[in-house]
Amino acid sequence: MNYLFTFLKGLAMGAADVVPGVSGGTIAFITGIYDHLLESIRRVNFNLLKVIKSQGLKAAFNHINGGFLIALFAGILTSIATLAKLISWLLTTHPIPVWSFFFGLILVSVYHMFRQVEQKSLSRFLTLIIGVIAAYTITVLSPSQVEPTAINLVLSGAIAICAMILPGISGSFILLLIGIYTPVLDAVKSLNIDVLILFAGGCVIGLLTFSHLLSWLLKNFRDLTITFLIGLMMGTLPKIWPWKETLTWRVNSHGEQVPLLQHNLMPFDYQAITSQPDRFWLALVMMVLAVALVLGLEKFAEQSNRS
Repeated sequence: MNYLFTFLKGLAMGAADVVPGVSGGTIAFITGIYDHLLESIRRVNFNLLKVIKSQGLKAAFNHINGGFLIALFAGILTSIATLAKLISWLLTTHPIPVWSFFFGLILVSVYHMFRQVEQKSLSRFLTLIIGVIAAYTITVLSPSQVEPTAINLVLSGAIAICAMILPGISGSFILLLIGIYTPVLDAVKSLNIDVLILFAGGCVIGLLTFSHLLSWLLKNFRDLTITFLIGLMMGTLPKIWPWKETLTWRVNSHGEQVPLLQHNLMPFDYQAITSQPDRFWLALVMMVLAVALVLGLEKFAEQSNRS
């Protein structure tokens, strides 16, 4: 039964990772599996070969919490494969309610993580500000265009997976910035195995290296690391603000016009400026729904940890 819940958490992480601006790492944190995930990945190293040699494959599988990793990544991959088209369609046809839901999700996740900071001090506040500045700087960068060559796909996978396991920094948005988001999403939709293998290989390389650093930071400087991660999440909030005016457009790989530069608007100015309905009340409902979902997941995680 625990593996079923882990699979469902993986589904939620995969759905978040598809959306540029939202991080699967945020979902891992609020569902209470973040430290467990990092520790399990960290154990996939050269010492694992010694465990295999001395104790066998079963002991090695248990050493890395293999059942947990399989259930979680099965959920993530299932979600990405099945929800990519749906989320792309929702972001195009119903952007304000969708972004409102994710805005509420990040907002309440910030509150959730603040509760885990044990000491309040100037150093932690400064770390928070650095995180905000770093994330905001990333979100205001203009997207570039990189050719989806083999080496670029591997490097993009390594960079994106590092972002995906960081609460607040969206791996999808990093892919969007470097111009690889559309080719990868198209590969998922069309099951282009060659592209997916190269990208997945990069993800594995990035995951196995970066998880060691992050795990070490959380063990030795937990409060500072968490406040930095909170800052990253807060810095991305302007990026996922639901009401935007598109200033410039770009043409994607399909010849379609998609937003390039956007300007945030207040909800009640949105209709006057864009001639589109602001859908304020629906947006508010979606934000409240996201808050209720996170608080529910938090309570569920606490009960699971007790049992």
